Amino acid sequence: MEDSLKPPYLQKDDTRGDYQVWIVDGAYIRGHIDEEFTNFGQHYRYPYIPDKEFWIDREAEHDERLFFIDHLLVEHDLMAKGASYADAITKADQVERRVRRKAGDVRKVTHQGQELPDASAVHERLWKKLENGVSVWIVNGRLVRSAFDIDYTAGGHDHVYEFVPEGEVWIDDAIEEQERGFVLLHELHERNRMIEGWPYSKAHAESSRLEYHCRHHPDELHDALAVEGWA
Repeated sequence: MEDSLKPPYLQKDDTRGDYQVWIVDGAYIRGHIDEEFTNFGQHYRYPYIPDKEFWIDREAEHDERLFFIDHLLVEHDLMAKGASYADAITKADQVERRVRRKAGDVRKVTHQGQELPDASAVHERLWKKLENGVSVWIVNGRLVRSAFDIDYTAGGHDHVYEFVPEGEVWIDDAIEEQERGFVLLHELHERNRMIEGWPYSKAHAESSRLEYHCRHHPDELHDALAVEGWA
């Protein structure tokens, strides 16, 4: 971490043995340190996080800290012993899923008499319907992670996630209000490029660059969104 950058710490949340759990300013991290920082992290995944520290992004809505801590304990322990990130996250996800199921989240999006979760049950509010017919929804990110994809973060759309209904873009309600426009830009740009035939990897990389640029030049965000059909 560069000396010129401010510490991202907001408050110490918990202690688990030798580990300190910190609530951090995720928006600041994504804007100044690492645009790919997600909801939480540990040293072996993000080297700029000191060892024996778990960082959890400040959440705008639903409390998922206990889920994330259980995940991080497994992930950190395995990677400290030499496991690859792919192997560690697979096992950590298994532990996290068990905790989420125990919390009853899946039942909240599954109608009585049905076995499969209902995507519309995670809708919190319609942000906007675009002229091209695309609906942008603020969604309950906790329920999306519990019922559909445990690794879902920030946003998504129908050309990446099979559980997102056709013609929809989802923005996680865990993302704070002042950051949602940048995530929206990423998702709209990525979706538009994929419609043009770009592979996900290329569309995502360019969308990340555009998002990062606008985080540093917020006066350009409105015009960038207009290019992607937000008008």
